[in-house]
Amino acid sequence: MQRPASTAELIRSAESAAPIALSSKAAVVLIDAAGNSTVLRQGSNNFTCLPDSPSTPGPDPMCGDANAMEWAGQWIGHKPPNQNKPGFMYMLAGGTDASNTDPWAKGPSPGDAWIETGPHVMLVGIGPETLAGYLSGPRPDTRQPYVMWAGTPYAHLMLPVR
Repeated sequence: MQRPASTAELIRSAESAAPIALSSKAAVVLIDAAGNSTVLRQGSNNFTCLPDSPSTPGPDPMCGDANAMEWAGQWIGHKPPNQNKPGFMYMLAGGTDASNTDPWAKGPSPGDAWIETGPHVMLVGIGPETLAGYLSGPRPDTRQPYVMWAGTPYAHLMLPVR
């Protein structure tokens, strides 16, 4: 069993998600497997950062504005998101996802691998008309803009920054 990360380590992980000028002033929140949240640091801007999730094989800390974090809460809670309230999210350490089509997949389908995405930003809380014309599907080319979870209410635009 791995020891829990210290608060300082969790904050460093969370700050790695966004430019330090932004993340150093953001609130840092830890969300456990049951969806309970603990504020590790209060913020002084409109952003909240989350440290890497130990439930995925790669790094995936994220940092989002208030609209993005509202959207994330709706996704986590399986509630319909507001698709007319755009939010912006950073994941500059990259990300790993079990599925590009299932918002709640806990692991890849048998025979599949985790989807690895390099450093990127996301636009969430937007309607499907905004996403028209971008790549989507189970295995998109993550080196260019694509839609994650297309065809679901949680569809959002992934924009690589490498």
